[in-house]
Amino acid sequence: MAGLLLRILEGKVAAITGGTTGIGRAIALEYLRQGCNVAINHLGLPKDEVHKDSLLEEAAALKAEKVEGETTSKAGDLLEVVGDVTKSDTGTILVEKAVEKWGKLDVFVANAGVFEPADFLTLDHELFDRTIRINVNGCFYTCQAAARQMVKQGHGGSIIAISSISALLGGGLQTHYTPMKAAVLSMIQSMAISMGRHNFRCNAILPGTIKTQLSEDDMKNDEKRTYLEQRIPMGRVGDTKDIAGPALFLASEELSPYCNGTQLLSDGGMYVHLQ
Repeated sequence: MAGLLLRILEGKVAAITGGTTGIGRAIALEYLRQGCNVAINHLGLPKDEVHKDSLLEEAAALKAEKVEGETTSKAGDLLEVVGDVTKSDTGTILVEKAVEKWGKLDVFVANAGVFEPADFLTLDHELFDRTIRINVNGCFYTCQAAARQMVKQGHGGSIIAISSISALLGGGLQTHYTPMKAAVLSMIQSMAISMGRHNFRCNAILPGTIKTQLSEDDMKNDEKRTYLEQRIPMGRVGDTKDIAGPALFLASEELSPYCNGTQLLSDGGMYVHLQ
């Protein structure tokens, strides 16, 4: 999507959880590029400061860019908010900060999630519970906070959750992960029914194997990377920017006005190849 400046989201306001790295970061940057003001959530850990700082630098660079014929940049502004999505008030605070700064909320992306491979027989119960708290509880709490704000505004909106191809397929080291991503997809489907009367569009993106911090060990292993690439008809592992486009499509009421309860696979054809 880089370089495609249609200002599709000009004047819109979005909030994204887990926005300093990976998929959340790519979506945030694309939204900014398309004229959207964006509030991102992150944990605020010292080890993650480098990611936050570099994102702020990229956002500032986008803001400094001018398209030929423009006197000022049309890129959006970025706001960063610290918070843990497993806490029920984190989503409320994120939404409140966005509305306080820009007056409304149009788009919400529930992206924050974790994955740590583990064998079923030795899977630690705390890891299982933590995966639920972040991937499922965090999605619910934050989406609910966004929906409440959008209902109050009275002009609809778009809620997008980042599920996974793992919502549709099992994985030998994912007995704690696949059911959580399936829960996110199911949650979005029920939200689509519940919130449709408020002119909401609630949709899920199901990424395949994407190069992020969660998959960096696989990407460093030549044998594992080759195996993954052979399962993908397009012959390559996805990049985070491959998810930014679908997120832009689902955020735009002009591009996806009748998409509600959609599960949008962005996996290079992996799922159909495995059938």
